[in-house]
Amino acid sequence: MTDSVFRGRETTRHLSLTYSGAVDLMKGGNPQMTLYDDTLELLQTMVRNACVNDLTADSGEEYRNAITLEEFFKDTPNVEVQRFEPHPGRVSVAFTVPGTDDTAEPLTLLGHTDVVPVDIDRWSKDPHGGELIDGRIYGRGTMDMLFITATMAAVTRELAHRGRPRGTLTFVGLADEEARGGLGAKWISEHEPEAFSWRNCLSETGGSHLPVADGSDALVVVVGEKGAAQRRLHVTGDAGHGSTPFGRESTVAKIAEVARRISLIKPPVSSDELWQGYVKAFRFDATTEQALLEGTDPAAYEKFGRLAGYSDAMSHLTIAETVIRAGGAINVLPSKAHLELDIRPLPGTTDEDVDAILRESLGDLADEVRIERLISEPATVSRTDGPLYEAILETFDEFFPGVPVVPTISAGGSDLRFGRRLGGVGYGFALHARERTLSDVFAQLHTHDEHLHLEDLDLTVKAYRSLVNAFVGA
Repeated sequence: MTDSVFRGRETTRHLSLTYSGAVDLMKGGNPQMTLYDDTLELLQTMVRNACVNDLTADSGEEYRNAITLEEFFKDTPNVEVQRFEPHPGRVSVAFTVPGTDDTAEPLTLLGHTDVVPVDIDRWSKDPHGGELIDGRIYGRGTMDMLFITATMAAVTRELAHRGRPRGTLTFVGLADEEARGGLGAKWISEHEPEAFSWRNCLSETGGSHLPVADGSDALVVVVGEKGAAQRRLHVTGDAGHGSTPFGRESTVAKIAEVARRISLIKPPVSSDELWQGYVKAFRFDATTEQALLEGTDPAAYEKFGRLAGYSDAMSHLTIAETVIRAGGAINVLPSKAHLELDIRPLPGTTDEDVDAILRESLGDLADEVRIERLISEPATVSRTDGPLYEAILETFDEFFPGVPVVPTISAGGSDLRFGRRLGGVGYGFALHARERTLSDVFAQLHTHDEHLHLEDLDLTVKAYRSLVNAFVGA
């Protein structure tokens, strides 16, 4: 465990560091309070703590949510607490309920406590207010992913009050997920990998529904995520005065041509079982299905509706040109320029594969372009069998009997990849009402007026309680 000293900070009007909610029934609290009530109040408190991560080391200040969680677990029996603070204020905290059987499967719940910034002028609600309006809770992080984090905490605490489980249960409130975990899960996995088990992990997100073409239902479980292969492409040209460009090689024209050639890359469609199963789950007509599986008609993606962008990303390596830099003064011919690419590879695609694709697209310019690797992480995916996956299927069937479950891969990242790298399995798990499709969930991520239906919070609390009790043993 990281032995760190808490460093106090001033709070803003939104902060609500002390969890003042329901005392657990087994502690003699208000008999009207339920697990759902506890979860909702904790969620509101965490939203109001406003642990905003702007991707800089001194932002986030997740110590606020760490204090809230420590207060939430105060006086809870059978719980061991570990604190991690690799940078001042960037606090993660783990709560472990040791099992009674060393041979039983452990379970670790990975919930992050940071949220992304807001454009305050675009919000009609207080982004850090946690307001309850028309059956919804509004605020940054309500969907991503504080509602799951609060659920994990409440379910863990309830189980601890009932005694030690058969298998060890750990809940971790993690810092810095929105900046790829460098001061959170990534740091713990590299510096304190034995602090808790990574063997079976749950995190964000899952349990939404697919808009199947024939009107039937299907549930989503996230079993993996694409990797990162960020690149910076450098070119050089002739410097000089802007008044005399004659005979000089234009750096700007060269980087523009590089960008044009990169934009023409058309990676092949995946042939793996995840993509095939996802397409078939929609029950499209035979022509559309074939076009999607074989990659013969890009227009076929429109059949996915609001999921067209995600479906395209799930089906192949994507390359997004996001940043271009050249020059500084209007009267100076720049001698260097670069183009930055956000590249997301599928499982099995290596850094060497990515560089080869880029060089091939550059053609006769390849020798004039230097490829710099930035963040590079392989895609990770967990198997679609085994005890935890089976427990997810059984839990889904409990609430939506007979509904098929479709494993998918996330286009973005989550803390689950660190557990997979250490040899464990990890799945995105929550539960939404029938009306909430995968595109509805995506629409709330990092958006204005982010909100969660309270019906979905209730379902997620019930689903986590059922799965945790079944998996580690009440």
